[in-house]
Formats: sequence, structure tokens, C-alpha cells
Amino acid sequence: MDRNDVTKKILAAKVAGKLTWAEIAAEIGKSKEWTTAALLGQMTLDAKEAGVARELFDLTDEETAWLQIVPYKGSLPTAVPTDPLIYRWYEIVNVYGTTIKELIHEEFGDGIMSAIDFSLDIQREPNANGDRVRVVLSGKFLPYKSY
Repeated sequence: MDRNDVTKKILAAKVAGKLTWAEIAAEIGKSKEWTTAALLGQMTLDAKEAGVARELFDLTDEETAWLQIVPYKGSLPTAVPTDPLIYRWYEIVNVYGTTIKELIHEEFGDGIMSAIDFSLDIQREPNANGDRVRVVLSGKFLPYKSY
């Protein structure tokens, strides 16, 4: 057994139970974005959160333990994603990545936006021309240091 096996079991139980990520997140007590990432194997749950997941998904002791181990982060199966929605994010970074980098450096200086001290918010934005996907990424700026 490994973390991927636990993820598959969680997804199967989610489908069988007709649960939404928002419902699961409310039970766990975290945002739907963080909870989804965690249960897809990209974050580490604490003992309390893992205990809630255990009950929700009927996990064994071993499966619950896997939720509390720091995962190998990065979940894309290929270097260039083939899933159309994920590919569009890849395209956004390819087209706008240099612009984002330039504007962050102009505003903050030489450094990076943290993906550790980070939050993500995904919402539906009603629009007369078709609903829009609103994604807000917020990461702490970490300047490079001289030494």
C-alpha cells in the first residue's frame, strides 16, 4: 500500500457517498481547496483531520497513517499535462509566466512567491455571457538574501 492507493480509496468513497469537496472540507474544518489537495495526496493532515477522514472514508489504521506522512509533492503524471483543464493552466504559465515574474519583481524586488505560505480560493463568478472561474492565488513574498 502507498499514498496513491489511499487517494484512490478516498475518491471511490467520495463518489459512492455522493460527497462534494466542500462538504468534506466542512467536516475536516479546512478550506475546500486545501482539503482537496490534501486528500489527493499533496498535503499532510494532522491527527485530528486524519481521524475525520478515517470516519468519512472508512479508512484503516494504515491508510489513516498515510494521510499524516509528508507526501512527495507534484501530482502531474507527465511533464506537459494532457488533461485539457490542467493543460490550460500550463498554457497560462507559458503565456503569462514571464509577465507575472516581471510584475512581481517590479513590485516586490528579487524573490519568489511562496507556495508554502500560500492560499487558494476558487469561486463561481456569475456572468451574463457564461459563468466564469475566479481563482485567487495568494503567496507570501520571499526575497532572495545576500550573504
